[in-house]
Amino acid sequence: MMISIKGMSRISQGVMAFLLSLISWAGGAGQTTVPEKIALARVKYQGGGDWYNDPSCIPNLCRYMNENTRISLAEKEAQVALSDETLFQYPFLYLTGHGHIQINEDEALGLRRYLLNGGFLYADDDYGMDRDFRQAIRKVFPEREWVELPFSHGIYHCHFHFQSGLPKIHEHDGKPPQGFAILDDTGRMMIFYSYETNISDGWADPEVHQDPPEVRETALKMGANIVIWALMN
Repeated sequence: MMISIKGMSRISQGVMAFLLSLISWAGGAGQTTVPEKIALARVKYQGGGDWYNDPSCIPNLCRYMNENTRISLAEKEAQVALSDETLFQYPFLYLTGHGHIQINEDEALGLRRYLLNGGFLYADDDYGMDRDFRQAIRKVFPEREWVELPFSHGIYHCHFHFQSGLPKIHEHDGKPPQGFAILDDTGRMMIFYSYETNISDGWADPEVHQDPPEVRETALKMGANIVIWALMN
C-alpha cells in the first residue's frame, strides 16, 4: 500500500495514527492514496432515513474552516457506506437524518473496527433519528455507555469558545441541547452526538432553513470545533 502524505503538516498526530492504523488494518491489500486535503465523509445507511439531506452542509462547513482555521479540507463531501472498503480513508464521518437508521452486523463490525482504530463519527440528530441511532450504536458497542460531556470539555473550547456547551440552532421539543460521547478505553472520543439542537442545519445554504447570519455563524463555529477536536485527538 502506498500513502501520499505531502502537505500533512496541518494534520494532527491523531490523524497520522489513524493513517498508520489504516495500513495495519488493510494488511497491504490494494492501493490507497490519501489526498493532500482531508475529505469529510457522510455515512450512507439503510432504513429509509434521509441520510443525504441538506447536501450543502459539508461543503459550506469545509469552506468556512478553510477560511477561518489552519486545517485544509476538501470542499466536496465524500459519501461512504459502513461496509465500503474505502471507509478507512476518512478520519471523520458525519451522520444525520430524520427517520429510520438500520445497520446490519457486518456494518456494525466495520464501524466498530473503524472507531477503535482511530476513526471519528459525528452524528447530528436532525429530529426523528434519536431512537434508531442509539439502537444502532448499541449494536456497535454493546459494552459502552453514552457519556454526557460537561460544558468544560475541550470540544467546546478547542478553537471557538462555547461557555454553555452546545448552542441551540433549531428547536425540537423545547429541551436543552446536549452533547453525548462514546469513549474508548483510553478516554479518546470515538463518537460525538449532538442532540436537540441540529447544528448541521445551520451549515446549509441560507435559503434552506432561513437561519439568520448570526445563527449560521454560531453553527459553523461549533462545527469547526467538532472537526478540529476529531483531528487533533
